[in-house]
Amino acid sequence: MAKKPDNQICANKKARHEFFIEETFEAGLVLEGWEVKSIRAGKMSITESYVIFKNGEAFLFGSHIQPLLTSSTHVNPDNIRTRKLLLNRREIDKLFGMVHQKGHAVVALSCYWKNGRVKCQIALAKGKKLHDKRATLKERDFARDKQRGFKHQF
Repeated sequence: MAKKPDNQICANKKARHEFFIEETFEAGLVLEGWEVKSIRAGKMSITESYVIFKNGEAFLFGSHIQPLLTSSTHVNPDNIRTRKLLLNRREIDKLFGMVHQKGHAVVALSCYWKNGRVKCQIALAKGKKLHDKRATLKERDFARDKQRGFKHQF
């Protein structure tokens, strides 16, 4: 199993299985104080999340941040709140245009720390069919067996 980088918060491993990744982007996340505390404690998940567009802005929908029990009592935390993504206008326009083509979606791949801020790696993706998923699994198994064969030869 691959070791996750030190700055990585969470990853969406399912996205690479379900989609062909065409292009990736780095976006900032608009968070509240209690969310940052929970993320530092490792309570974030983006497994079922994707990006939606509304009023010319991009939002991360479906990400879960589990509130800590020790967060402030005067805050009413919403763990599945839709969070705004910070992208350049050109990037938003490009993604918005591509999403309206058949079969394209924008999914979150991972979240990580960069200079003390939470960044989200999002990707323009196209859905895989069942036979594509099977071919990907077959190629991965072949590569793994090939590597094992090389290890045993030397």
